[in-house]
Amino acid sequence: MANDSLATGRVIGDVLDPFISTVDLTVMYGDGMPVISGVELRAPAVSEKPVVEVGGDDLRVVYTLVMVDPDAPNPSNPTLREYLHWMVTDIPASTDATYGREVMCYESPNPVTGIHRMVLVLFRQLGRETVYAPAVRHNFTTRAFARRYNLGAPVAAVYFNCQRQAGSGGRRFTGPYTSRRRQA
Repeated sequence: MANDSLATGRVIGDVLDPFISTVDLTVMYGDGMPVISGVELRAPAVSEKPVVEVGGDDLRVVYTLVMVDPDAPNPSNPTLREYLHWMVTDIPASTDATYGREVMCYESPNPVTGIHRMVLVLFRQLGRETVYAPAVRHNFTTRAFARRYNLGAPVAAVYFNCQRQAGSGGRRFTGPYTSRRRQA
């Protein structure tokens, strides 16, 4: 089975079926530290697209990377599940995502409510230019996408938890109620 933290974080089940990781996948945001599944990153830390390095040794083998949020727009009511934040296809083995084709530009995670899991999944493609972007970002389904393009099981995955910068508590009221109260 894949990384236990994927099961613990319910990525296995909500987004992916159990799989065996066969390719190294390294995801690094601004600080250069690799993302370890389950780590918490605040929205400002993930505003720029990450460096994504793909293992392997045969440049003829290409991969597709997808990044989804299964908790959009709200973890307790994920009506937009899975929201597609990024898609890069045709990434040659032993390179990074900049060598692939970005078919869905990076949209930085910016959760408003709750803690969201951001899942990056790597699939091996059957060949170059065999995978295409969907028409919309919301209600993307990683499993259906993999079936449509005959990608099989993922070869690697990692996820992180993301929440807004303030990050604790619920809504902050800024309307007339709070201003009247301050005047009293």
